[in-house]
Amino acid sequence: MLAWLVLAPLIGSVINGLLFASGFWKKLIGGDDRTERRIVSFVGCGVILISAILTSILFFRLFSLDPIQRQIFEELFVWISSGDFSVKIEFLFDSLSCVMALVVTWISLIIHVFSIGYMHEDRSYSRYFAYLNIFVFFMLILILGNSFPLMFVGWEGVGLASYLLIGFWYEDKEKASAGRKAFVVNRIGDFGFILGIFLIFFIFGSTNFQEVFGKASDPSFMNVVPGVVITIIALLLFVGAVGKSAQFPLYVWLPDAMAGPIPVSALIHAATMVTAGAYMIARCSVFYTQSHTAQIVVVSIAAFTALLAATIAITQNDIKKVLAYSTISQLGYMFMALGVGAYAAGMFHLVTHAFFKALLFLGSGSVIHALGGEQDIRNMGGLRKFIPLTSFTFLIGTLAITGIPFLSGFFSKDEILGSLYESGYVIHWIVALMTVCLTALYMIRLYIVTFEGRTRVSNNVKSHIHESPLSMTIPLLILAVLSIFGGYIGVPDFMGKVIGIAHSNVFKDFIMPSVFVKETVTSVPHLFGHWSITVLSIISAFIGVLIAIYFYAIKPSIRESLIKVPIFSFLYSFSYRKWFVDEAFDTIFVRPFNALAVESGKFDLKRIDGAVNGISEVVVKAATLMRSAQSGLLRLYAAFMALGVLAILLYIIYSA
Repeated sequence: MLAWLVLAPLIGSVINGLLFASGFWKKLIGGDDRTERRIVSFVGCGVILISAILTSILFFRLFSLDPIQRQIFEELFVWISSGDFSVKIEFLFDSLSCVMALVVTWISLIIHVFSIGYMHEDRSYSRYFAYLNIFVFFMLILILGNSFPLMFVGWEGVGLASYLLIGFWYEDKEKASAGRKAFVVNRIGDFGFILGIFLIFFIFGSTNFQEVFGKASDPSFMNVVPGVVITIIALLLFVGAVGKSAQFPLYVWLPDAMAGPIPVSALIHAATMVTAGAYMIARCSVFYTQSHTAQIVVVSIAAFTALLAATIAITQNDIKKVLAYSTISQLGYMFMALGVGAYAAGMFHLVTHAFFKALLFLGSGSVIHALGGEQDIRNMGGLRKFIPLTSFTFLIGTLAITGIPFLSGFFSKDEILGSLYESGYVIHWIVALMTVCLTALYMIRLYIVTFEGRTRVSNNVKSHIHESPLSMTIPLLILAVLSIFGGYIGVPDFMGKVIGIAHSNVFKDFIMPSVFVKETVTSVPHLFGHWSITVLSIISAFIGVLIAIYFYAIKPSIRESLIKVPIFSFLYSFSYRKWFVDEAFDTIFVRPFNALAVESGKFDLKRIDGAVNGISEVVVKAATLMRSAQSGLLRLYAAFMALGVLAILLYIIYSA
């Protein structure tokens, strides 16, 4: 089952790519575009449905096993064999990979279905579904591979597929550049990741998860391994996660990734690629629990990333860019939880984030579809009366990410905030609370400016506004339901006791025993209790909501007046320009490397090419000179022979 779970998307990609995207189907069968698109849609969505169903079957099989033994293996063949070293194509299905596979397959299926309506007029429809399928295939390789090399294959494959999807409309230079930027920035992180894998093999003599983690958990083995080595391994792996999961400073690729189609943005930013780094850190938790230094680095970078991205999102006007920076900020929450050892809380937020962020991205796609491609929220407003279903579902996603009780985002954020505080990371907890407030502010702003108030849509566009087709609205409704109720699988135990449920945190009970063995969060003396932390989180969210309502719905004139105040104007400018991080990267890295490339090109042209061309010219001239001696005159040849004989005689006489 595991093999077919992984291979199904690959089969769909091959069929849609070789048969339809290549044009072979039309040459062989003929037929109209409508029939071809129906077949492509059926194949593209069908293979993901197969993977989702197989994942669900395996989940129930896994759930029936003893908590400590929740592991299913499937070995296909030996991939690399060199002496004592071997790498098998082997899949592992445990609680952690099960959760990821369920999220990836089912959310991907919803996004595939949404794509049928959103991309129905695109001339590269078949190529699009081929790319989507191959993306899911590599993501499943990454999740289910039972060794670091196999994980790395999926890791790089996802990077390649994301490059193809982000730059899908490659005829547009800006979109092609965005895909290239994502590819290059991710390679920086991948370099750290592969160095970490090399060091793991050097220390543990294996790359298989069971062998590596077994030795890393063995005190007798670890006593001879210097602690600094474990820290270096953890930090190198984290470099890879920083690139893939868009943490500071390698987050710059993710906002530009909005150049791809909206379903691509939902797929990359909601449940798959950007969460790969969080999954990898959770999988390698044994290294981080043994390195306090690595944990501090992870938590600190994550907290800074969450706050930085939130401050940028406040002033952005592109509906997709706001959600992109929101994703970066929410990923910061996940890494904060992972950094303090609250692995269940981090993975729980990954799951709930997949629900409401996929909903928000697809909802923005429905808005853009209704407005004929418009993405600037300043040209929207009052859309609730034109597209009520999209508006309603978008509001649910907004409230869920804001942390309004008792939606999905509320429970997962509360777990993270509680873990931060109880672990003694009080400063990081305060930063997280500030980010909660800012998240509520920019998301309510986004909703109000887009759907409420007077419409700023031009009359020409207004006459064509319409609600999206069922293939787009049904996925929105499904995700809205998940955004409301999805969090109840992880109700914190202290809340469950109030309502009389002894083990309310079903998610934690499922994922912890077989993967992480124990929660590494340790309690320290603190001022606030569980309920106090929860109340403070709610207050922070409501402060953000009230500020947004006041400045964008009740008194927008005050906001415009504040922006004119020098200090606020300065802060607004920095936020709007994204704190000039892109400009700094351009000055420090891009321009010098471009200049170096130009100079290298000149050196190559003048020196290397010049040397090669000079040698060829010498050979040509020498050949010309020698050719001139071949005149065909017998008298000249006889003279040369006589001179040769004379030279030989003179040599004999003088040498004697």
